[in-house]
Amino acid sequence: MPRVVSVVVLLLIAVPLLAADPVKRPNVLFIAVDDLNHWVGHLGRNKQTKTPNIDRLAKMGVTFTKAYCAAPVCNPSRAALMSGLRPGSTGVYDNGQDWKAVIPKEQTLTTQFLKAGYDVHGSGKIYHANAHRPGEWTDYFVGANEKVTPHPTAKNDGVGGIKFQPLTDDSKLQDESIVDAGIKQLGAKHDKPFFVAVGLHKPHMPWNVPKKYYDLFPLDSIELPPTTADDLKDVPPGGIKFAKPQGDHATMVKSGRWKEAVQGYLAAIAYCDAQVGRLIDAYEKSPEKDNTIVVFWGDHGWHLGEKEHWRKFALWEETTRMPFIWVAPGVTKPGVCDRTVDLMSIYPTLCSLCGIDKPAHVEGNDIKPLLLDPTAKWDHPAITTYHLNNHAVRTAKWRYIRYASGGEELYDHDADEFEWTNLAKDEKYADVKKELAKFLPTTNKPELPTGKEKE
Repeated sequence: MPRVVSVVVLLLIAVPLLAADPVKRPNVLFIAVDDLNHWVGHLGRNKQTKTPNIDRLAKMGVTFTKAYCAAPVCNPSRAALMSGLRPGSTGVYDNGQDWKAVIPKEQTLTTQFLKAGYDVHGSGKIYHANAHRPGEWTDYFVGANEKVTPHPTAKNDGVGGIKFQPLTDDSKLQDESIVDAGIKQLGAKHDKPFFVAVGLHKPHMPWNVPKKYYDLFPLDSIELPPTTADDLKDVPPGGIKFAKPQGDHATMVKSGRWKEAVQGYLAAIAYCDAQVGRLIDAYEKSPEKDNTIVVFWGDHGWHLGEKEHWRKFALWEETTRMPFIWVAPGVTKPGVCDRTVDLMSIYPTLCSLCGIDKPAHVEGNDIKPLLLDPTAKWDHPAITTYHLNNHAVRTAKWRYIRYASGGEELYDHDADEFEWTNLAKDEKYADVKKELAKFLPTTNKPELPTGKEKE
């Protein structure tokens, strides 16, 4: 009889333990934007831009003033971020190179969350060209087709390859349905922790958005980006090759429509910000807000004539820097971090915050210490790669670029924020270059075959 009583007592003790919920993991709202450089209000680089919603998000958590991409191109930047592997570790350096051939499903960020028991919902552009594979997402919504009409005031579709024009205000863009999908998930009842990824296409070209966004930036008030004459005179051939000054820039200057192009980009940013605002409104109303991490990132920056260059496809400040914001309940307090980080930090940091084991292949650094204390000591520079053996190392003070052909650039950002004076040939900076060169990637796999796609 005593043995029976003991068994009953043990069962009574064990049942509550078995029925208890495991420690609740935080949810994740993962917001990506495309081709957005540092022209956001809270970063202060461009005084014309209007981004009240991105700025509102920045005030909720930690915003990084010196955040940089792994590659200044959509496909390799996103493949690196989502796999935890830098371009040199995969051979994915440009658009048109198939990342799926070299990045197994088992290695991706979303796979780790699925394995940890999350529902993983995706919408829009997370990987380049809306690519996604079965088995790495619970579900995925690419986005509804656009319904757009050029506004009667539109002159044409832009200048050469730089495309922009205002649309009628009743036009509907793909990003709106993509955000709708994210809003739906934020308001839904979830039986599991969730990872909701929302990828906006704007401000990627074409900068075709409703005219009301163009009207926010009267043409007579537009200011051109800071430039200097003969900016490329001290840039080595590797940099000139990427800039192609006789291409987009020469065409734009000749057209006399440079200000119109800047207006178009600002309008596209304002449209993007409005969609981010809708998403943040839904996040704030979400029943899971107090247990949901928000990470907001852009895939790379963009040039609008700085250094006689347009688009991305280079290793300078304008094309490698973008906004980067984290809101992590119980971890972050509103603040600004001036430490230099890159987007390879997203994968390991999300694993750390969510209690998920970081896979051994992941190459980025966990920035949780900076989320807890934005002034914490940090010795890791940001590394950006464009094509085989072309790298940039960015610290708080320096940008050092080394091209595959051997050419170098060195800029002192304390004295030269626009990178107008290349110090690389000055012997007194030889030791600086030597120290920075220690951070150059040592794994540089050959490039994968490239298809026709460039944008």
